[in-house]
Amino acid sequence: MGKIIKVLKGTKDILPQDVTMWHFVEDCARKVFNSYGFNEIRTPIIEVTELFSRGVGDTTDIVNKEMYTFEKSDRSITLRPENTAGVVRSYIENGMSRLSSPVKLWYKGPMFRYERPQAGRQRQFHQVGVEMFGISQPSADAEVILTAVDFLKSVGLNDLEVEINSLGCPKCRAEFKEKLKNVIRPYLNDLCEDCQTRFDKNPLRLLDCKVEECQKIYAKPEIQTVIHSDFLCEECKNHYDELKKYLDNLKIKYSENKLLVRGLDYYTRTVFEIKSNNLGSQNAVCGGGRYDGLVEQLGGEHTPAVGFAMGMERLISLIPEIKNELLDGYIVSNSTAEAFLLAQELRNKGLNVELDLANKKFTKQLEKASKVAKYALILGEDEISQNKISVKNLKTGEQTTVNRAEILNYIN
Repeated sequence: MGKIIKVLKGTKDILPQDVTMWHFVEDCARKVFNSYGFNEIRTPIIEVTELFSRGVGDTTDIVNKEMYTFEKSDRSITLRPENTAGVVRSYIENGMSRLSSPVKLWYKGPMFRYERPQAGRQRQFHQVGVEMFGISQPSADAEVILTAVDFLKSVGLNDLEVEINSLGCPKCRAEFKEKLKNVIRPYLNDLCEDCQTRFDKNPLRLLDCKVEECQKIYAKPEIQTVIHSDFLCEECKNHYDELKKYLDNLKIKYSENKLLVRGLDYYTRTVFEIKSNNLGSQNAVCGGGRYDGLVEQLGGEHTPAVGFAMGMERLISLIPEIKNELLDGYIVSNSTAEAFLLAQELRNKGLNVELDLANKKFTKQLEKASKVAKYALILGEDEISQNKISVKNLKTGEQTTVNRAEILNYIN
């Protein structure tokens, strides 16, 4: 017997007993997102590496440390680490800018990042998210946040905290970046290696650092004064104020977090996270924001856009377990040929049924039926000759005999 091959570290099998939870989350996503007018899109899990280095940003941990990249036929190819860049690429390539605005898309599927596996996060993980193109007004930001909240509530999460912030536009953000760098520069040698790299390339990402020593430095009064300064230009400030009015009118409780910058380079103006109190320190279940420059950055026309993504593993870890649905019936018979005919007859009528394929003893078949089905459909010699079926309710233990033609009505 050969050596057993095991699953790669950071990946997991989704076993049959767990799939019901996944179906539940996916069904909720489809129902809620469709109700808001979002249409599903499915993009490839492999893309050219340039899509992510240009789109996600070469100062991010994703691009610098976490992407699965390989060479094939003189091309650099990457397993997608996130899906916004892929959706934007598809939006441009397929001429969706010609469609009436807003263009509203949603997706679900696996993503890949090489990072330390932890609770609710794997190296192959799954995300569900939405993207909206073509609306620059804060009403789009508000609807995307509302969509996320409604979806999370639909899967049973109510202990939610919405945090928002505005990163401003490239114009007003430039001055803020310089002020931030000036006040942090005296402590530069004390920062972690990542922060020292980010200092020149993308100083806003400094605020996203989780290293304790760096957090202590950023908590210093003079740095906090700059962080909490009002650097937004009038247009960005009006956008942010209007967003808050929309959220107030929609009765969405939120708090403002000046340290919220998100981990991707493409965000402008609105950024937000939705957190759950049941996840401990890593408590974000949804993150998103506005990325008005990304379509143009990837070769399209200037197009305002906003969206969010959330990890499905984290969601599922917070939802009470849902039991797998039982079959409508399990056929108990020692005549496999007749059981096959009955099974196909009932399946063609829309029932979910299974039969014993190994011609086991009746007692063994009934034992299996009690674990997987609502009814045992007993097909013995007498039932076959009389064109009837003995039906046992496996919950109550009651048993009766019905005409074969009436079995559908009886079970329904």
